[in-house]
Amino acid sequence: MADDVQMVNFFGYHFPNTVLLAYAIAAAFLFTAIISPFLSSVADYTGEKKAFMKFFTYLGAFSCIGLFWFDRNHLELGIICYTTALIGYLGSLVYYNSYLPEIAEPKDHDKISAQGFAMGYLGGIVLLIFNLVMLLAPNLFGFDSSSNKPAQISFLSVGIWWIVFAQYSFRRLPRNIYNKSTKKKPLRNGYKELQGVWKQIWTMRLLRLFLGGFFFYTMGLLTMMYLAPSFGSKVLKIPDDVLIATVVGIQLLGIVGAMAFARLSKTYGNTKVLIGGTLAWAVMCGYGYFMNSQLEFIIIACSVGLFMGGMQALSRSTYSKLLPETQDNTSFFSFYDIMEKMAAFIGSASFGLVEQRTESMRYSLLAMSLFFIVGMLFLLRIQKEKSANLAAL
Repeated sequence: MADDVQMVNFFGYHFPNTVLLAYAIAAAFLFTAIISPFLSSVADYTGEKKAFMKFFTYLGAFSCIGLFWFDRNHLELGIICYTTALIGYLGSLVYYNSYLPEIAEPKDHDKISAQGFAMGYLGGIVLLIFNLVMLLAPNLFGFDSSSNKPAQISFLSVGIWWIVFAQYSFRRLPRNIYNKSTKKKPLRNGYKELQGVWKQIWTMRLLRLFLGGFFFYTMGLLTMMYLAPSFGSKVLKIPDDVLIATVVGIQLLGIVGAMAFARLSKTYGNTKVLIGGTLAWAVMCGYGYFMNSQLEFIIIACSVGLFMGGMQALSRSTYSKLLPETQDNTSFFSFYDIMEKMAAFIGSASFGLVEQRTESMRYSLLAMSLFFIVGMLFLLRIQKEKSANLAAL
């Protein structure tokens, strides 16, 4: 059941191409997991989290622009730019997520979180469709069918799009909502602030249980989100144009899923909806082991789109509901962030390692299903807890 293997040379070391991609993703998640909690505490202490968000946003955007020069002869450049682009994206999210408790009331967290993810998916669709047309019909733009320019311009457009539309958030989001003006010894005091937040989290049982469940099901969710197209291309031999069109469909369904999960949470509560989502993900990964046709892949991919947007949006709002009243939202969200990044690091590394050992991505999918099952067990523990907080969950 071994997959076709295409080996690539990366600084003198040889890897299967999809394994190298999995390791690059894992490296980006590990790096941001290490640095973001500390930087977040400094941002909270100084009140300058918007400046940190800007830095990571521009790092990601200019890394995408750097991929304009990527081709077969510059694999190292492509992997480095891809990794730093991912670091920029991941690094900016902790500051972006931490604004949720500051701009919305708890009763609106599910709705606002879902709307944020929906708008993100919508923006991605608009640019993706433009780039898809340029890749599939290059002659409309004056390019030869064998030209690399459409792909290069696609990378360039992503970076520019990212910079331009980030300006709205940079202008509208508050810079220093709690008017923190002290900058005395920000590194040392930032570290102390991080310690204080950790002590608070350790005393909050529901929050700890949620972070445990989130950690495990995110291992599978983010890994599948980044590596599912590679599975379709390598294992099922799905053409690139079909894969790109499927990604567009996933983005559209991500909007539907985010809004649907927010509505379902009003009726059934956040925890029950998340339990249903993790169960569905485990079934999809398990079924993926047996997939053999293009149609099966598209059906599973559409299901992934629905549950991807919903799980991400509802996870963020559930965490925000569990937080105490605090001025250290960025530091608290840094723990959510580190759980997410470490989960994605372990998930991506596991996916690559299992594939490298078994020579098949199918076994990697089975490993992902186990992560979802463990995450669901944590959520079931929350559901059994006798606490007034469950009214909001």
